[in-house]
Amino acid sequence: MAIRIFVTGGTFDKEYNEIDGALFFKDTHINELLKLARCKVDYVATTLMMVDSLEMVDADRQTILDNCRRCAESQIIVTHGTDTMVETVKFLAAAKLPKTIILTGAMIPFKFGSSDGLFNMGCALGFAQSLTNGVYIAMNGRVFNWDNVRKNRKLGEFEELRES
Repeated sequence: MAIRIFVTGGTFDKEYNEIDGALFFKDTHINELLKLARCKVDYVATTLMMVDSLEMVDADRQTILDNCRRCAESQIIVTHGTDTMVETVKFLAAAKLPKTIILTGAMIPFKFGSSDGLFNMGCALGFAQSLTNGVYIAMNGRVFNWDNVRKNRKLGEFEELRES
């Protein structure tokens, strides 16, 4: 069965307005990214929303959860902004779905060319195929359990709350 990818926006899909310098959303880059990566994994991508995670509210998290619950796939990746990824991973974990759900994102937009998004998505695809049911964050080449992760804002990376 295919891996379901739910797109929610975040830095991953932002673009740069060269006139006013603003970052904005136009469309997801997930298909372009996976083509560039020469991905051979069967996947179905669905855009749920295009929001900055700082603007994400619990109603948005509920939309993500409802879609995870309804989809036929048991392996799910959610692209998400990094600023509130930890809040969303906890929200999803509380539902205890019998699925493997991986949240991933990027610190640098894909369209910038030097994005970590390609690497993070590749890792998420691998983790989705190999981990048991649960909710995880895949960033910086690592996977984190939903209840043992934080974003270190000083370093701009994710880390464990405590050693496993």
